[in-house]
Amino acid sequence: MSVLLVIPARYASTRYPGKPLSELRGADGMSRTLIERSWIAAQAVRGIDRVVVATDDVRIKTAAEGFGAEVVMTSDTCRNGTERCAEAHERLGGGYDMIVNLQGDAPLTPSWFVEELVEGLDAHPEARVATPVLRCDGAALNGFLEDRRAGRVGGTTAVFDHDRLALYFSKEVIPFTSHTYADDDETPVFHHVGVYAYRPDALSAYPEWEPGHLETLEGLEQLRFLERRSPVLCVEVESRGRQFWELNNPEDVPRIEAMMARMGMV
Repeated sequence: MSVLLVIPARYASTRYPGKPLSELRGADGMSRTLIERSWIAAQAVRGIDRVVVATDDVRIKTAAEGFGAEVVMTSDTCRNGTERCAEAHERLGGGYDMIVNLQGDAPLTPSWFVEELVEGLDAHPEARVATPVLRCDGAALNGFLEDRRAGRVGGTTAVFDHDRLALYFSKEVIPFTSHTYADDDETPVFHHVGVYAYRPDALSAYPEWEPGHLETLEGLEQLRFLERRSPVLCVEVESRGRQFWELNNPEDVPRIEAMMARMGMV
């Protein structure tokens, strides 16, 4: 099975313009851009045949080529990372058995998240798309709730059925729970990790579909699959002691840098 990993990156983010070129300081005190740290995370994943950065911005292209990345230029009409991955796959001539979308705002993504994602989709032929979910401990859930109280859009949560097929994804914290959790407590809430694996037919069909009502409301690209009844498999992954957080807002930079310092990530 041949696997292409694409890191979609755009400069004109509504919430955080220029996010891929924002600097993150590692445990050694050295700063690297978000796109470079995403590239480093991709290089650690086993079983990937090719890694490319897909962008429409020459500033990101220049930065990525500066640290040795292969870059595919895509159009500025891509509405999200999935559409950008579809265009990148097409521009590369297609032919891959699976395409992975490692979004460029999650530099803390452990390699096994992606490896288990690929294995999960390969093992479930009924699913056209797969994405990882991570059970929240109390600390993560409380962080989500704190973001919502402050009016910030934080992480995304997921709910799924007994076959692990997604029922819904939301930027609200779902399912609702009235319990209070200590930092080390296990909770019933699952953090959606912003990585996707697609079968080629599902990925090529995606840009042809107009965004649905729920996708537009939530701003979550994966909801387009659910609204078109294309099954999305949720693959549960474990942190193995690693902390995980996406860079969604400028306020996340010190949070991620603190996590990198605690984990000794350079």
